[in-house]
Formats: sequence, structure tokens, C-alpha cells
Amino acid sequence: MQASEQRRSSSMYYQPLQQIEAYCLPQYRSLNQQLYYHDGGHGTHFSTPSSSELYCTLESSSVAGSFTLYNSPSTVNFSPNGSPISQQDSHSYPPDQYHSPENTYGSPLSGSCITDDLSNFKHKLRELESIMLGPDSDNLDSYDSAISNGNNFASPEMDSWRQTMVAISSKNLKHILIACAKAIADNDLLMAQWLMDELRQMVSVSGDPIQRLGAYMLEGLVARLAASGSSIYKALRCKEPESAELLSYMHILYEVCPYFKFGYMSANGAIAEAMKDEDRVHIIDFQIGQGSQWITLIQAFAARPGGPPHIRITGIDDSQSAYARGGGLHIVGRRLSKLAEHFKVPFEFHAAAISGCDVQVHNLGVRRGEALAVNFAFMLHHMPDESVSTQNHRDRLLRLVRSLSPKVVTLVEQESNTNTAAFFPRFLETLDYYTAMFESIDVTLPRDHKERINVEQHCLARDLVNIIACEGVERVERHEVLGKWRSRFAMAGFTPYPLSSLVNGTIKKLLDNYSNRYRLEERDGALYLGWMNRDLVASCAWK
Repeated sequence: MQASEQRRSSSMYYQPLQQIEAYCLPQYRSLNQQLYYHDGGHGTHFSTPSSSELYCTLESSSVAGSFTLYNSPSTVNFSPNGSPISQQDSHSYPPDQYHSPENTYGSPLSGSCITDDLSNFKHKLRELESIMLGPDSDNLDSYDSAISNGNNFASPEMDSWRQTMVAISSKNLKHILIACAKAIADNDLLMAQWLMDELRQMVSVSGDPIQRLGAYMLEGLVARLAASGSSIYKALRCKEPESAELLSYMHILYEVCPYFKFGYMSANGAIAEAMKDEDRVHIIDFQIGQGSQWITLIQAFAARPGGPPHIRITGIDDSQSAYARGGGLHIVGRRLSKLAEHFKVPFEFHAAAISGCDVQVHNLGVRRGEALAVNFAFMLHHMPDESVSTQNHRDRLLRLVRSLSPKVVTLVEQESNTNTAAFFPRFLETLDYYTAMFESIDVTLPRDHKERINVEQHCLARDLVNIIACEGVERVERHEVLGKWRSRFAMAGFTPYPLSSLVNGTIKKLLDNYSNRYRLEERDGALYLGWMNRDLVASCAWK
């Protein structure tokens, strides 16, 4: 390919989405905003009118009360007791194992002596604080001096208490979150309840990044004690908001953060490179969602020297994608078909409305004479592995795909280690990962912006609650780092497929539109998108 043709082809990987929304994307409800780029040295800023109303705060309800989900047309809100609330009409969950009179959500420990003894417990804590830190709790010199003089009254437990006291005195939200999670891991319920009370005074869904993240981490901790994490996860996925609003939330996240664009562009680049000489291409997408990943790829194939190939896409569905679309896979097929027709690309769409766990070869519609590409974008971490199920669908799917002899298989996943980790290290990993993600959102949307609050609640908070509060088959958010994925792909018989340098250059241009704190790094044939020093998304290809 000539250099000019290469430049032309690479530019096709990323074009403004607005040009072709009419063909393949729903008409998102108006956000009453106009997104615009503001280059002030910190990357992209999206300016939208902010809400002046008191919205979705964590200081708006009492601590007591049973777990009730309030049915709002727009959002699930969070209260100081960790339960989703709203100021709209309400309905309670029917009684079940998680939501019964004996297991109230707002007071997960009610019915025992723990809640009744909490005020006495706090009083004793203050006495201990006075003994440890002296009459002036802000002055630690006497305690430090005693330690240095060899007094041995400070056991490891006492030192842990002291560190917790210091964290509370200094309002160190991150340290208090960690201390609370550690107390839960140690089954120290009195300490956990006390620290939750302290945290409720410090978190806010409209505060700085750690305050906002802290609100949802606290929600997860309360849900873990109440064994209600799975119900919250399902409620946030399937009950609220209305489907059109969920689409808009996902669209906002897609626009303000480059994570999805990075993953889609890198995967599309690998597919375009592998299929550059093919006349008939079959793409199997294991979580097609809205189908937005294939917009730029269809454009790229339309501009291919010698004409486009015949493209057939098999879109695999799940219940969340169906809900978000507001209907079945025919909606995706219709949009992509209109787009392909506009660009004069021969196109077919095959719908496979089936969960990834149930996929078999006959569901995929493989045909002889077609070059096959398989796409796993932000999907495989939902498949249970050997730690959850003897069927091990995670590795089963990889072996199934390998048996089809594809030309290329693309993998995009969050670079996080939460699959088999025990609760406390999993909490620490989640706190570190989502701190970076919330910080990245903070540079593009105002903190009091209602749509930002909705995005974080409906696109991020439900995953957080699932990771922190759920175990076993109920924990479906199970991320692995790329090193583990490499092992799985190798065991299934795959070898690495290097990503094109043209794609790397195009993604670097994409990141120029965002904060300069995003970074792109290529390591061992894979691409990593990170925020400052934290890797967030990894992308690679296999054959």
C-alpha cells in the first residue's frame, strides 16, 4: 500500500460520530447542552448547564429504615444509610432472603445487640483515643515520644486503632474506607458500623473524585453486610433509568472518556489489517451492544482500495444490551444496514440473541469461504471461569473460537485484578482503579452536573457494588489483568497478532482531544490506555 493510501486508510479508523448517527445510532434525548472542546492545557472539557437543585446527595435521609428502592424516572439515588433513594414515588422490594423484616438494609446489623451498643462502643472508643493520644487528640507528640522511649503498650492492634483515629481526625476519606473494609474482612462489625457512620458524613455524589467514589464504595460495603449487592446490581441494570436515558448515559461516558473509543479503534484496526485482502468477511461480536464499534470499520472498508468486501456481522446479545437498546437485535441490524447502504458496502446482519454462557458453534452461523474475525470487547470478564463454575465458560468460549480457525481475535478488557482476589485485596484494587477513572471524568464534566451524576451511578456504581458486595455466581464483574488473559489465550492455542502502528498513531491523535494525563503505552504487542500511572484498559489481538 502506498504511503498516501496508508494515511487515507488509517484516517478511516476514527471519524466524528455525529456525521453518521442518523444511520446507526438512536436519537439520544437532548442533554440540553452543547459539547465543545476547550483547550486550556488540560485537554477536553465538555461544557453543559449544571443543575442548581439539590440532587442526589448523601445527606438527604435518616440512617434508619428498611431497604427500599424508589422508582424515579431518571435515577437511582444514594442515601447516608447506603440504600438507593429518591424523592419520587416509592415501592418496596417483595420479601426475600435479602430484604426481609429480619434483615433491614439501612441497619444491616439491626436485630442484634450491636446497633444498640453502638453509642456505648463509640464512647469507649473516645476513651481509648484519649488514653492513646492524650487530652489533645490533635497532638501526637506524647504518643510518639512514648514509643521512642521504649514503652511497649502499643500493640499492633493499638497502632491500627491509632492510625484509624488519625485518619478520622484528618478527614482522610481513603484511609477510612480502607479501615472499614478491613474491619468487615476481619468480621469486626462494631468497628465497621462505627466507621460507616463516619464515612456517611464525608462522602458526596457531587463532591471531588474521592468523595464521589467513596459514596459508591460505601454503598458496596453496606450492601455486603446486608447481603443485598446482587439486588442492587440488578435494580441498577434493569429497573432504572428508562432505556432511552440509559442510552444517553452510556453515550455521555463514551464521549467524555476515551476508554471505549480506544478499545474499539484498536480492535477495528487489527481486524482491518487482517482482512485487507479478503473479499468476504464475517465478524462475530460477542457483546454487540448498540453496534457502535462497527461504524468506523464499515467506513474504513468502504474506502479500501479496490472496493469494500462483503461484510457479515453476527451480533450476540445479552439482557443488559437488549434493555439498553429498548428492543431486540433487529434494531442494531437495521441501523448498521442503513449505514452500510449509505457507504455502498455489501452487508448482512445475523442476530444471535443468546447469553455468552450458552453460545455453541451452531449459534454463530459460520460459513465456508468467509474470513472470520471474532471480537471480545469488554465482554469476557463477565464469563464465569474455573473459580465459579466447573463448566468454565471463559476458557470454553476461547477453545470454541479457536476451533473455527479465525484470522484474528480481538480482546479489549479493563486492566484490573478482581476475579479470584479475596474481598479485602479486591477492595483495595477496586479503590485504586476507580479512583483513576473518577479523576478522569472530573476533568471533563462539572461536579454538580446532573448527567455526570447519572453516568457515574448507572454506568459505574452498579459495577462497584457488584465487585465489593457480591461473591460466587452473583459476582459477574470479574476482571483479570492482561497477563492472565495471555495465559488463557495461549492455553486455547492462540498466538499473538501484533497491532498495526497506524492504529497506534490514530489513537494518539484521539487522545490529543482529551486530558494530557491520559497515556498510551505499547508493551509486548499490546496497547495500554492509562490515566497518569494507572493502566485502565488493555487491547491486543490473536490468531
